[in-house]
Amino acid sequence: MPSIVGKYKLETSDKFDEFMKELGVGLVMRKMGNAATPTVEITEEDGTYTLKTITTFKTTEIKFKIGEEFEETTADGRVVKATVTQDGTKWTQNQIGDKKKGEKDSILFREFTDDGFKMECKVDDVVCTRFYKRIE
Repeated sequence: MPSIVGKYKLETSDKFDEFMKELGVGLVMRKMGNAATPTVEITEEDGTYTLKTITTFKTTEIKFKIGEEFEETTADGRVVKATVTQDGTKWTQNQIGDKKKGEKDSILFREFTDDGFKMECKVDDVVCTRFYKRIE
């Protein structure tokens, strides 16, 4: 079974702009998001995972335990209730938006292999696919 812990670099991205637009992300933030080539570092200590996403203009970090709800501030600034579940080498991250602010829910699927991970980002009927190559 491939290790989830590691360092990854974005290699391909499809429909990311559509995904961000559906979430209500503004034009300037979408342009920055589309131009970014993030590096993702995943570490684990005593059952707590840290997922750090690093770009030239912003770094985000979440800490969580599998199956436990936590508060997440997304890269676009939304504060969501998130839960990550695991099935073998697959993570499903449910993000529940603040309905009072008109925010939408989104789901991030990650499937880890020896080569890296495939990530699907879904909001409503829009699905974005990104592949991150393992670099460590």
